[in-house]
Amino acid sequence: MARDYKIFISHSWKYPEDLRKLKNLLNQRGYFNVEFKEATQEQPINSINAAYIKAVLKKKILESNVVLAISGIYASHSDWMEWEILTSHHNKVPIIGVAPWGQERISTTVTKYSIADVRWNTESIVQAIRTYSK
Repeated sequence: MARDYKIFISHSWKYPEDLRKLKNLLNQRGYFNVEFKEATQEQPINSINAAYIKAVLKKKILESNVVLAISGIYASHSDWMEWEILTSHHNKVPIIGVAPWGQERISTTVTKYSIADVRWNTESIVQAIRTYSK
């Protein structure tokens, strides 16, 4: 029986297409069951209160088996992504960096805390999730 994975994807809201593509990639993979935990533009946390948003995000991160951090260079300039990555790290939720399609340079904010870094390839991403998920 296939294991179900709860995955939080740390991403930049300025680049929502990367998130959509990564979720589609994983959803289309046979024999791989995933539940996504992150907040999205389609399902935001309806609040402007940063403390409340952080509490909701932390709960989602702690419920996850692994965090995938989309490691485009923009991740190094996102306070929210840095907070999500540090929260994951401090709570021992494994972090896997995923380089966006075609990008050579990746964020050091991600690589500093990731247990593994993979390219935009379904099998590499799935294998890393299976290997490092708690």
